[in-house]
Amino acid sequence: MQDLLLEAVERMRDLGAEFCDARFQDSAGLIIRVSDGETRMLTKARLAGICLRARMGGSWGYSATVTTDGGNVLSAAAQAVRSAKSGTAPGRPIPEQKARTGDHRARVKVHPSTVPVEEKLSMVQDLDSYQKVSDRIVNTNATYAEGIRKISLANSFGTIVSWEDVRLRLIANSVAADAGRREMYFNIMDGTGGMEVVRGRDLQEMGVATAKEAEIMLGAVKPPSGLITCITDPVCTGLLAHEVMGHASEADEVVKRRSFLTDKVGEVVANEQLTMVDDGAVEGAYGSLSFDDEGTPPSRTVIIEDGVYRGYMHSLETAAELDAAPTGNARAQDFGRRIWVRMTNTFFEAGDWTLEEMIEGVKFGIVTDRMINGMEDPVGGGFEAKALRGFLVENGEITKPVRSLTLTGKALDILRTTDAVGDRVQLDAGMCGKGTEDYVPVASGGPYCRSKILVGGD
Repeated sequence: MQDLLLEAVERMRDLGAEFCDARFQDSAGLIIRVSDGETRMLTKARLAGICLRARMGGSWGYSATVTTDGGNVLSAAAQAVRSAKSGTAPGRPIPEQKARTGDHRARVKVHPSTVPVEEKLSMVQDLDSYQKVSDRIVNTNATYAEGIRKISLANSFGTIVSWEDVRLRLIANSVAADAGRREMYFNIMDGTGGMEVVRGRDLQEMGVATAKEAEIMLGAVKPPSGLITCITDPVCTGLLAHEVMGHASEADEVVKRRSFLTDKVGEVVANEQLTMVDDGAVEGAYGSLSFDDEGTPPSRTVIIEDGVYRGYMHSLETAAELDAAPTGNARAQDFGRRIWVRMTNTFFEAGDWTLEEMIEGVKFGIVTDRMINGMEDPVGGGFEAKALRGFLVENGEITKPVRSLTLTGKALDILRTTDAVGDRVQLDAGMCGKGTEDYVPVASGGPYCRSKILVGGD
């Protein structure tokens, strides 16, 4: 395969491409879902093909093929160059990059491909059954998902490199009902790695805890509303980092001036206790990469440092446009999609406060717990998220659970009012779309953070 990719690169260079690459991708996935003791899904999927890219001036030409026949690949390479030549977009040439070589295998102890699907199904069935702790649990769900992605890439800088990324997720979701009311709760374990990611957890403990938390929610009260002191949990903190500050720090939005953070480098945008990074090299995190889809290794990109805005995430193209270094954030959903600047693991770093210290200082407020969804707003900088639940804080103590609530406000207003940052970081896995499509695996998170946020609820 590498010889074919090199031949395709040479063909594109001979036809006049100023920069070009050829990327082979082979992705395999498995999803198993059990609900109320019944297997509802057991699906395997595989997608493989080659993407050819050529750049002339500021124009890209893309072509893709699902065959590995040499003639078809070279024909696709020629089509990529023709497409690039037909464009008229201005742009800076991509500076010479370090050539990378080698075969980088995923760091796993037990590769999922070596484990029978029957064992995985049994694990999911057990997790589902453990949630049935009482008659008030009316619906139980357990899901296992794995993704194995193998890539080989060659480019006109002399890079010829192969790597593999392996990701796993295990999810428990319980629904409790009583007196006409229904509430739910969920727990997730995830990461990059082999079966050790999920084998190291007590599934009975996970299932029982999920169900009992759903039962607790049956007694939750209506949340208060207004501008309230909120202690956001790591998942909610991460949502703010990802949906607003993260998407607005993707440099392809900045070069188009579609980010509210355009021209903000060097400005104070948050409390001095806050530092935010995107780091695709966090060991075991769901958004971690061996390389991005241009062959750039991941890096720790500082976005906010001690409250000061420091910069953006880059691809080769945006790094050239803004005279910066590529950061390992060029990602595509698959070989048939274009490459965008995308996040990896995006999070606020830890501070000095314990959660107990934060709570003690609150006369009236809320601690959030888990998120249902959030809004992406890189243009306006608005923040909107729906928390699964929260806990009321009165006179420095947690008093009662509250039902789902919505948090809104301007991201910079929230970050400037943050007066306490927790001492432990937690990451939460997910799939991120660029707009409404092109999904890639990511993680976001941070510590507990105390801020002023506008709260509403049912």
